[in-house]
Amino acid sequence: MYKVFVNDKPLFLTNEISKETDFQLFLLESIDIEQLIVKIFQNKIQKAYLYHPDEKEIMKTLKAKIPVNKAGGGFVYNKNGEVLFIFRNGKWDLPKGGIEKGEEIEATAMREVEEETGVNELTITKKLQKTYHIFRRNGKYKLKITHWFEMQSTFEGIPQGQLEEGIEKVAWLKPSEIPEALKNSYENIKLLFEEEHLLK
Repeated sequence: MYKVFVNDKPLFLTNEISKETDFQLFLLESIDIEQLIVKIFQNKIQKAYLYHPDEKEIMKTLKAKIPVNKAGGGFVYNKNGEVLFIFRNGKWDLPKGGIEKGEEIEATAMREVEEETGVNELTITKKLQKTYHIFRRNGKYKLKITHWFEMQSTFEGIPQGQLEEGIEKVAWLKPSEIPEALKNSYENIKLLFEEEHLLK
């Protein structure tokens, strides 16, 4: 099953049919995806499941219905075990951004961390999950697939937020400070912290 967030509301892509309770079920093959997204943005639908019988084909079917943006992001630890956060659009987030032509996704993730925060001396320690969300740009809906990487940094300086990207501040947060920051973050970001076992 995949979880795609639309305006921070979950859209589940599944190959199992369960009894409807607090959500609506649609057939992925025949759904007008844009109409569904609009209804979610308008708060007419809080939670929806898209059903497709073949799990291997689910994401391919969705990608055929909506343009895809590929991005890379970093879940960066310093030597004190603190995690690198950015604050943008009134929410705490992790550094990430779109892939450039001919670029490997790992290079994208490292470049974006450095551009958005000024933090360098990065090494990738492992690949994390991908996250999915739908956003609107120039009147069109797009699916953003972000490839996340756990990284370590030996950077000693003061991080600087990239102003042209609207980043108001950059902070290293201690594990004890993270749950509070995540109260004002995105559902996708919370998934990563669950994976890292930093969120109970």
